[in-house]
Amino acid sequence: MPVTVVQPDTLRAFERHLRSERGRSVHTVRAYLRDVGVFLDEVGACDLQGLSEVTLADLRAWLGVLSRRGAARATIARTSASLRTFFGWLERTGRIPTDPSLRLSAPSRHQTLPPVLAQRSAAALLEVAAVAADDDDPVHLRDRAALELLYATGVRVGELVGLDVDDVDLSADVLRVVGKGDKERRVPFGVPARRAVLEWLDCGRPRLVRPDSGPALLLGRRGRRADQRQIRAVVHSLLQHVPDAPDLGPHGLRHSAATHLLEGGADLRMVQELLGHASLATTQIYTHVSVDRLKRSFAQAHPRA
Repeated sequence: MPVTVVQPDTLRAFERHLRSERGRSVHTVRAYLRDVGVFLDEVGACDLQGLSEVTLADLRAWLGVLSRRGAARATIARTSASLRTFFGWLERTGRIPTDPSLRLSAPSRHQTLPPVLAQRSAAALLEVAAVAADDDDPVHLRDRAALELLYATGVRVGELVGLDVDDVDLSADVLRVVGKGDKERRVPFGVPARRAVLEWLDCGRPRLVRPDSGPALLLGRRGRRADQRQIRAVVHSLLQHVPDAPDLGPHGLRHSAATHLLEGGADLRMVQELLGHASLATTQIYTHVSVDRLKRSFAQAHPRA
């Protein structure tokens, strides 16, 4: 949330619009409000009259400022989307007479290849987690279950920590996941993940649960729902024990899971469904990753490469 005194009632109404009417995720809503709040503070639009006086030139100038400050292309693209959504909503709701953002554009995002683990490195990481879980620390059992689920299912870390115990169907080896836009999907997992989750539920979670823990699947040391930062720290920490592995976070495990599925012959649309991508174009980047790795292997192995 932006720290701003600019149009608090208007921003609260915009927040309700994003959540209730557009179905945006908590993270998207927070990012949009921050983008809009920073821009309004910058131009000094402190009332509806000020908002009505914002021009396309003002919006373009702000994107230029972000670019000169070194903002990533993805950040500039998101800011452009935030401002277009905000000013479009202002016009539709009669708060301003015209929408100055109609011709606002932003640089397209580079489709970069995400770093992924080799399959042997992924296996080594999960072995490191299993060895760490052999001690008497229940949190290490949680960490093993978390990593097994991240790699087995490709879920986002926010989706993982949002899971409740009832979201795990151990009879069918399926997770019920609520993703972006509050869209629900069911994601299968395999035997190693089931074993890790069972051990956590039987031997780890009961030692951390408190009266106020609620139904959260993954808990921290104080019995509260584990947060994303804790899981990120675990992934970074354990990867340090895997030789030659890149330093990835939980999203790197998501990339790795998708890439390894495709390398194993999975259908692209099946991977799209598992990952919860709204567009198949988002999933297609993983085909580029697989082809890129195939080319590298070919260059190293073929005598006439």
